[in-house]
Amino acid sequence: MSAVPGDVLARAADVRLLILDVDGVLTDGRLYYGPDGSEYKAFHARDGSAMKGLMASGVPIAIITGRKSAAVERRAAELGVPHVFTGAEDKAAALAELAEQSGVDPAHMGHAGDDLADLALFARTGMAFAVPDAHPAVLARADYVTTAVGGAGAVREICDLIRRAQGTWTVPEA
Repeated sequence: MSAVPGDVLARAADVRLLILDVDGVLTDGRLYYGPDGSEYKAFHARDGSAMKGLMASGVPIAIITGRKSAAVERRAAELGVPHVFTGAEDKAAALAELAEQSGVDPAHMGHAGDDLADLALFARTGMAFAVPDAHPAVLARADYVTTAVGGAGAVREICDLIRRAQGTWTVPEA
């Protein structure tokens, strides 16, 4: 992992719950529809591996997305993500429900987003993560911008950063 400023590491050390957007963060943001109306999404296996590692280190993950998607619900279940909000038209309301469910103050949450709807969570959480192709307003408000794009390792980068800041990131021995 490349050099990360000390103030970013200090903020990441305080993250007790990570919230992820889906389209543009967990995926590349493209929507695929089959001829029968089914929806397809591509998730990166390494993002999933890092999510499991972060959760195993004691930092739960939540997904808050504006779209309803069976693919998202399936992926979240496969990974054991404990908090999933799909079809969340009001992300701030979903955040309030998440805080109540989890018992974690939003000031100790991090949020990864890429578009304007994510700004409501950036304003209410303790750390804001963005992907490099996010909307300019999102990039301007982010505490950390990943080098990897959504759907191609951005979530792994965020999870590894939090674990590094909290002293729980290690490379397994061969």
